[in-house]
Amino acid sequence: MATSSPLTVLYPGSFDPFHNGHLDVVTQAAELFGNVVVAVMHNPDKPGGLIALADRVDLARRCTEHVSGVRVEAFPGLAVQAASVAGADFIVKGLRTPADFDVEQQMAHTNHSVTGVRTVYLPCRSDQAFISSRFIREIAQYGGRIDHMVPAPVVATLAGIFGKPSGGSEGSS
Repeated sequence: MATSSPLTVLYPGSFDPFHNGHLDVVTQAAELFGNVVVAVMHNPDKPGGLIALADRVDLARRCTEHVSGVRVEAFPGLAVQAASVAGADFIVKGLRTPADFDVEQQMAHTNHSVTGVRTVYLPCRSDQAFISSRFIREIAQYGGRIDHMVPAPVVATLAGIFGKPSGGSEGSS
């Protein structure tokens, strides 16, 4: 089998916060394509979310530093614009449920019609299909256990934000 040069893919998202499902998609994409740009997206016209943009970038870097071929950057605007700036060959999106597919398929068709950039879907591991940033924020806010859903740097960050433990046996949900 002939070897080919690695491709670069863009994995866009708000990553508020970055979780194990995101890490799974990054790892799969790095194995398949070689180079992954994790694009922490922000829209200057919208509020910043729970975690400040610079902190989300830092967390994503810390959570992916062990995965070869990954870089993390913040981007404003559209994912297709970020793909162009990053020199990405494809956009990668993770899928958890059929509902994710419906939303992502429409976005993929729109992105392709506008720029010609194609989207590749990677299914998440079945044991992580339930993980959602929204639920993680809510569980952490009330002191519930999240350490099985997020990397350690995220546990510490959310505990600092909410002033409550978010891991171990304390606050089990």
